[in-house]
Amino acid sequence: MEANWTRSSLAKTIDHTVLKAIATEQQVRELCVEAKANNFASVCVNPCWVPLCARELAGSKVMVCTVIGFPLGANSSAIKAEEATQAVKQGAHEVDMVINLGAVKSDDWKLVEDDIKAVVKAAGKATVKVILETCYLTEAEKVRACEVSEKAGAHFVKTSTGFGTGGATADDVRLMKQAVGGRLKVKASGGIRSYHDAIKMLEAGADRIGASSSVTIVSELPE
Repeated sequence: MEANWTRSSLAKTIDHTVLKAIATEQQVRELCVEAKANNFASVCVNPCWVPLCARELAGSKVMVCTVIGFPLGANSSAIKAEEATQAVKQGAHEVDMVINLGAVKSDDWKLVEDDIKAVVKAAGKATVKVILETCYLTEAEKVRACEVSEKAGAHFVKTSTGFGTGGATADDVRLMKQAVGGRLKVKASGGIRSYHDAIKMLEAGADRIGASSSVTIVSELPE
């Protein structure tokens, strides 16, 4: 199956990412240049960089993606919603929100659902991806989180922030894909650094890849 992928087809699955706290304006500008050159699906950046990316990517097919309640998911729903509202107004096409992990662990699924709903409503027509941070969850919690994300109106479920104790695994992607069927999409992120890492996630059922090593990943393939 790996032979079916080209640099172009693989690039379209990738959110080219820089979320480090110390990322500079120059690094974000370079991220946008690389995203346009490789036709990645989006750039994924912290909210403060959304206006810059929107300007840099204007007229291209590359979307602007940002993160909400990142990386802990512990903000109030009102703050997450306002963060999403502002991001979309400033040019974000997609928002990746971190689930309320404390509520998951407290078995307060109503709070989890309401939290996601608040962001979905605030995001309007923008795509909402729900980051489960799978490294902290049991299998049952992962499945329930997928179900609640669907019920709340999200468009994707996503494995990880890349800031937890572990990143994406093929097993988690398969489990999440099974839980959402074809109704939601799945994004794998965290620790995906090579072509083989990316293909493993895509073959497990991922629709989108989040990676900071995107250029390295696609450079291992022919055009």
